[in-house]
Amino acid sequence: MSFTSQIKIPATYMRGGTSKGVFFAVEELPEAARVPGPARDRLLLRVIGSPDPYGKQIDGMGAATSSTSKTVLLARSTRPDHDVDYLFGQVAIDKAFVDWSGNCGNLSAAVGAFAITKGLVDAARVPQNGVAVVRVWQANIGKTIIAHVPMSNGEVQETGDFELDGVTFPAAELVLEFMDPAEEGDGGALFPTGNVVDDLEVPGVGTYRATMINSGIPTIFLNAAELGYTGTELQDDINNDTAALKKLETIRAYGALKMGLIKDVAEAASRQHTPKIAWVAPPKAYTASSGKAIGAGDIDVLVRAMSMGKLHHAMMGTASVAIATAAAITGTLVNLAAGGAEREAVCFGHPSGTLRVGSKAKLVNGDWEVSKAIMSRSARVLMSGWVHVPFEG
Repeated sequence: MSFTSQIKIPATYMRGGTSKGVFFAVEELPEAARVPGPARDRLLLRVIGSPDPYGKQIDGMGAATSSTSKTVLLARSTRPDHDVDYLFGQVAIDKAFVDWSGNCGNLSAAVGAFAITKGLVDAARVPQNGVAVVRVWQANIGKTIIAHVPMSNGEVQETGDFELDGVTFPAAELVLEFMDPAEEGDGGALFPTGNVVDDLEVPGVGTYRATMINSGIPTIFLNAAELGYTGTELQDDINNDTAALKKLETIRAYGALKMGLIKDVAEAASRQHTPKIAWVAPPKAYTASSGKAIGAGDIDVLVRAMSMGKLHHAMMGTASVAIATAAAITGTLVNLAAGGAEREAVCFGHPSGTLRVGSKAKLVNGDWEVSKAIMSRSARVLMSGWVHVPFEG
């Protein structure tokens, strides 16, 4: 009887923002997995425990949610003025594929800390005390992220009193700057249709007003009321409704088609990570999933977003960039739900609480340009050592 031997690979299990993932240095992967391709995908699928028809990922490091079925690969950067190259892989839970089409803004918070700890950042750029500025090249979307990582006595400071809704315990604050966050490549312009609001026709479902934007991650924003929602929904309100999930996925597929991300709606099934779909509403009081009371005066706008076919328990970091950008641009659905005024920051309500994000946008020759989006996150090492996995290159 033949069998596959287990190998062990240096790995770090980290929380970044409201997500968790397995972090690797590319140089420490098996040789066959150091380059993109089927071998790399097979390895990461097996590490996370996918595909799992039971939907639990019991035989792997995943925890059966889109927020925890994640992998990160880092390497010292060869690009000028950058310290580290960062590649993110969103691992499907019950299907055999890894989606490389976008970034994870939450895990971006952990990239700088991991890079420093693994010696991927030149020591001269890392102070003993203070803040290390790590220049990250986000390889999935070809963008720069500047991570401001607190240092104490020569080590990354992970503990502190910064509170992030969706994360139980306080930690040290990390500031992220997403530079020039408007997507290029297959996503095209900031507004791929050329409009800040479109009528999105979805055969068999309906027509919806939609803001489709490429910033941080391609995102489709809808009005909550047009979907029959209030914007105060929690996970169980959506994730236990099979008909709602099917409807939202259908809307997402046709939005992806209109954004030029796919050529046929059938392709959306193998591109679950992008685009995201979200809905917005004016401020309204609600009770967050933790039991925390959120007042209408505490927020500027309500936002709920889907990730990998389920309502996210808080908010994806990259979608937060999209929210910040859309809020700063007058006339988008996000901006209108937030009151319609010009702004450089917005505080939005999500299922776990609130989050404040900022963006700098300006109109240049009739086109909107965004120089950067800013947010605060936290990150922490949960476990480090080796991950054991059956693998043949």
